[in-house]
Amino acid sequence: MITKKRQFGNWGERAAEYFLRQKGYLVLEKNFRTRYGEIDLICQKGGRFIFVEVKTRRSCWFGTPEESVTRKKQRHLIAAAQIYLSSHHISGIDWQIDVIAILGGPDDEKITIRHLQNAVGLA
Repeated sequence: MITKKRQFGNWGERAAEYFLRQKGYLVLEKNFRTRYGEIDLICQKGGRFIFVEVKTRRSCWFGTPEESVTRKKQRHLIAAAQIYLSSHHISGIDWQIDVIAILGGPDDEKITIRHLQNAVGLA
């Protein structure tokens, strides 16, 4: 049985996917799993691969959605993106890791979506 937390996360990922498609992104894959965790969305736009972490919160009571992307999570996202590229024999291309921060829920009249491009540094 799927938990309410997972249902909420799935809703956020669908909202992010719709948002990105509206901006011309091609969604290549969803929920790519590695030993370092999952990449929510893998997209392409203008010859660049974009790995997207989606964070959804009902409120900012415990911080903004993007604040939950800790340094450890950032390192795991970089490692997971590198695994994806290697496993698909992709090299010599530009890529970045973005964060989609969603504030609100499926029953809200208005939600806020922030797209933080190149949010995770590769250093």
